[in-house]
Amino acid sequence: MKPDYRKIYQDIIALKYPEKEVRCRDILQNEILSLKDVMKLNSIIFEKLDIENQKHKSYDKEMIFYILDYQKKNNLNNIQLAAKFKMSRNTVTKWKKLFKI
Repeated sequence: MKPDYRKIYQDIIALKYPEKEVRCRDILQNEILSLKDVMKLNSIIFEKLDIENQKHKSYDKEMIFYILDYQKKNNLNNIQLAAKFKMSRNTVTKWKKLFKI
């Protein structure tokens, strides 16, 4: 069972960031929030994240393939990709080995 991201983000916006409601409305109106949508919401709401907040992320296969495909399409190396998605370059390397890309 997945968390109800829509409810979580609606509560965060209502309680802490009501000024960002307009920017998030289109994404929150989607019937199903994908991990990409969650990442977009996260970047809109929490513009300046610190490293501690990034330590416990989890990705499903769909998102991993999206990130690796993004790397191919934009000709990024592992360091550039890791910086773009705020993750470890070792994670990117591990995914490439794991999924033989």
